[in-house]
Amino acid sequence: MKKYLLASLLAFVVFAGSAREDDPGIVKVGDAMPSFTIISDDGSTLRSASLRGKVILVNFFATWCPPCQKELAAFQQTLWPRYKDNKDFVLLVIGREHSDADLRKYNERKGFDFPLYPDKSRAIFGAFAKSLIPRGYLVGKDGRILYASEGYTEEEFAGLMTKIEDALKQEP
Repeated sequence: MKKYLLASLLAFVVFAGSAREDDPGIVKVGDAMPSFTIISDDGSTLRSASLRGKVILVNFFATWCPPCQKELAAFQQTLWPRYKDNKDFVLLVIGREHSDADLRKYNERKGFDFPLYPDKSRAIFGAFAKSLIPRGYLVGKDGRILYASEGYTEEEFAGLMTKIEDALKQEP
C-alpha cells in the first residue's frame, strides 16, 4: 500500500510539473494583448480597446486560490496605493469563472478597494491562457505584452513593480 501511495504521489508530482511546463500561456511577451470585453452582471461593458495608450496589468485569479489571495493582498498593500491615481495605469483584476455577485461577496470579506471584474465563462482568460492562476500580464502603452507571470512569489512581485515603473516611463 505504501509503495502504491508513493508511486501515485510521484506520478502526480511529475504530471503537475509537466503540465506547468506545457502551459506557458497562449499570449507571450511581445505579443499584442488580445481584444476582450468585460461584461458585468448589470450589462455594463469595458472594452480593452478603450485602454489603448495606457499601461495595463491584467491579473486572473479565483476566490478559492491560496496564491491568488497572497498576490491580491500585495496589490492592496503596495501596488494599488502607488498606482490607483495614475491616469496612465489600469489594473484589471479578473475573477476567472466568477460573477459580479461572487466578487462582491468575496470583496466584503477581503475589503479590497481596487475593482474586481467578472469572467463568468472564462472567455477572457481563454484568450490569454489555458490554465494556472494566478496569472498576470503587464501590457505596455503600445498594447504589447511586456511581462507575463504565473503563480506568486514576493520576488516576482517586486520585479513586477519595477517593470510597471519602467513601462510608465516609456512613450506609447
